[in-house]
Amino acid sequence: MYGALPVATVRTQVTVPLRLPDGYATTARVFTFDGLVDGREHLAFGLGDWAGALRRQPGGPAPLVRPHSECLTGDVFGSQRCDCGPQLREAVERIADAGGFLLYLRQEGRGIGLYPKLDAYALQDAGLDTYEANVALGHGEDERDYRAAAQMLAVLGVRRLTLLSNNPEKAEQLDGLGVAVTEVVPTGVYLSPANADYLAAKASRAATRTADSPSLT
Repeated sequence: MYGALPVATVRTQVTVPLRLPDGYATTARVFTFDGLVDGREHLAFGLGDWAGALRRQPGGPAPLVRPHSECLTGDVFGSQRCDCGPQLREAVERIADAGGFLLYLRQEGRGIGLYPKLDAYALQDAGLDTYEANVALGHGEDERDYRAAAQMLAVLGVRRLTLLSNNPEKAEQLDGLGVAVTEVVPTGVYLSPANADYLAAKASRAATRTADSPSLT
């Protein structure tokens, strides 16, 4: 499905104490990288007993991993137009409990960027759904690319993983990139009046994709 990827390297790793807005606290080993195919500044957060999770390979439980695409409005400012912030909060705690990695991928707005994402918000206010708005701006419905994520996992030594995600496309892309997804674990659904249309569009698109191709789960 994809060609061979160049080998990335770890640029820096440093321990960072984390405290989330609701008071939850943990510690992460944060990794930066050189040689990622898209040249972006993606981060990997090793949470919980991530080193032990790596040692348990290949026979034990696979590390829990969530590739999380950056969402400045949701992750940082708590916007309720999406469910990104609550999913990030859930992922940090669940991965810290299980041992694994959060990949924080700089793919704002499903890959279109921050300003275009806000342009898409304006089109959504005029009646388009989140995918239609991206297309109206001349973008694909979802332009996210998980090649850099596969490179990051390879250099970290993650040969197989349990994927924390509701998005079947993540599993499909990672599988096509040679990452063994042993299980897909869904995140919660964080419905509010502000994001009901957004979540409905996501659910409709996921259902269409599942009908078009067999699920990897």
